[in-house]
Amino acid sequence: MTILVTGATGLVGRGVVGELLRAGRRVRALTRRPATAGLPGEVEVCEGDLEHPESLRAALAGVERLYLFPVARTAAEVVALAAASGVRRIVDLSGAGADDETFGDGYRVVEGAVEASGLDWTHVRPGEFAANWLDWAPSIRAGRTVRRPHGGAVTRPTHEADVAAVAAAALLGDGHEGRTYTFAGPEALTVVEQVEAIGRAIGERVRFEEQDPVTAREQWIRDGYPAEVVDWLFGMWAASARAPAPVDEEWASVVPRLTGRPARTFSEWAAENAGAFR
Repeated sequence: MTILVTGATGLVGRGVVGELLRAGRRVRALTRRPATAGLPGEVEVCEGDLEHPESLRAALAGVERLYLFPVARTAAEVVALAAASGVRRIVDLSGAGADDETFGDGYRVVEGAVEASGLDWTHVRPGEFAANWLDWAPSIRAGRTVRRPHGGAVTRPTHEADVAAVAAAALLGDGHEGRTYTFAGPEALTVVEQVEAIGRAIGERVRFEEQDPVTAREQWIRDGYPAEVVDWLFGMWAASARAPAPVDEEWASVVPRLTGRPARTFSEWAAENAGAFR
């Protein structure tokens, strides 16, 4: 059985490839730039681009299961092509906020295309990625400082390796058809506590400076973030800082239940990525 991994050089896709190889499966990886993919030698690397569905024809030949990176604009075409090529199961990467109208033209479009395909499907909906902190690596390297609004906001950072492990479990195991797995990391941490964890990982104090939300909003929009996404995110942080939501036990159970081991902590993620912040 051949499994095709799209987005194979991304944070999650690369992890899915590794999980499948460890399970002894035949893996085909889709990437726009095979020459620089840097994937293990036993992986069959194919050139293709989800933005151009016709480029996937060769990569889909003989594939039975597909890990689908979310590209909303072409999702219906990609899924139809996969079905016509003989794919029988699709596991798509989505997000915990998929049902929010803010993302109405994103994750749910992909999920809807997958659901309408007639194939077996599973949606993988992780919460906030721990890897989002890599966006702050330049300021931490330069001045050991993080400037953000709502330092008291509580989130549960999700290790990308856990996302990959859940996706691989859904690709390989039985009983995942028609399931939506929404989950997050095992710890509820304030933004300040996350900054402190990064400091411990690099062995130096990293300061948190509370930024005025209005000023931060203007800066984020200048940096290219859509205003509606910034408003949604800042609103969620503000609400969390006022009254953190209780831990959803169902969310907390997904990684241990599907992978057979505890979810990775944010401190583990920070230690593994310490080099990015030094």
